[in-house]
Amino acid sequence: APGVKTSRPDYVYGYAEALADHVVRPVIFMNYGGPMRWRTKAGDEVEVDLGTPLTKDLTAHAWRTALAPTGEWIPAVLQAANTRLEEARRHVPDAGGLVIATDQTQARAYARILEQLTGDKPTVVLSDEAKASKRIEEFSESTDRWMVAVRMVSEGVDVPRLAVGVYATATSTPLFFAQAVGRFVRSRRRGEVATVFLPTVPILLGHAAALERQRDHVLGKPHGDAWEEAEALMAEANRSESASDDLLGEFEALESRATFDHVLFDSQAFGMHAEPLSADEQDFLGLPGLLEPDQVRSLLAERQNRQLKRRERQDRRDRADPDVVLHRAIASKRKELSSLVAQYAHVAGVPHSHIHAQLRRECGGPQVAKATQEQVDERIAAVRRWLRR
Repeated sequence: APGVKTSRPDYVYGYAEALADHVVRPVIFMNYGGPMRWRTKAGDEVEVDLGTPLTKDLTAHAWRTALAPTGEWIPAVLQAANTRLEEARRHVPDAGGLVIATDQTQARAYARILEQLTGDKPTVVLSDEAKASKRIEEFSESTDRWMVAVRMVSEGVDVPRLAVGVYATATSTPLFFAQAVGRFVRSRRRGEVATVFLPTVPILLGHAAALERQRDHVLGKPHGDAWEEAEALMAEANRSESASDDLLGEFEALESRATFDHVLFDSQAFGMHAEPLSADEQDFLGLPGLLEPDQVRSLLAERQNRQLKRRERQDRRDRADPDVVLHRAIASKRKELSSLVAQYAHVAGVPHSHIHAQLRRECGGPQVAKATQEQVDERIAAVRRWLRR
């Protein structure tokens, strides 16, 4: 990153070496996307799928829509994370979870959702509270399940029993991400596995894939002046993030839904799209909490093969029912059209409704909800032509 010093040491003791020596845990990243809908300041409603190719602005808005506690994305992901934590506690009874929130309002809302899901009141740590350090210490020494904190990854959150994390913040800087993951990787005993839940956002997936290169902040605090420099860089990163938030402008999150996308481990992707609470999702969430890295890879590959076989069986059943095939095809095309219209509206600087009206004038046919697959295909082709101009 600009302004960040890099070094070329004669020998690097990095994440890969620490993993081989069992100093750190292997980290599994569980990635969730899904359909997002919001209203812009101008009053336009936008609907896209988080996890599909989008412009930078659309990704940012979809990401923040996913994190809104009023939608279905956060409860579904928290439920999945709690299922994963319960599996971890079967092998590591004091394993704990941490949700990293963007602000205090969202942190309190996430805590209420977790309490509804688990029946237990999570520890909530707000950075401006005088008792924050004491609450972290008490949580560290307890066997409680969940803690929710506001961006406190570099402010003394050192809880070695943390095994499951939910990255529920829109902060995207590499330094912040690396320090966040660092809360979960400290190994206490051989075989412990860490799991971090992420929204399917390209920049976060890039950080996750590059984890082995993010050695300094994953492995722990530097000493002396190096730590002060890291703190200064973190403060600057958060200031940049806030400025970026301001540029997005006002918008209202309307609807969000979660879908399991895939698992990222050792820079490899495993699994594919699955609905929450489905057998496919539960297969990945049910990985044992004590595994060696090669066992993690083997089990993930096994579960991926199992998912593929289930999908093939379902496809054969669906092909025998033409109505199912047609319904799915039209629904998929409508989503693609909606995403393309959103991109073109952003480029042209006009409301989505104007684009849809223009498409109906040029291509004919009824509103999108009543259009045939052929009519939707024709509109998709038209928008693609406009985007290439």
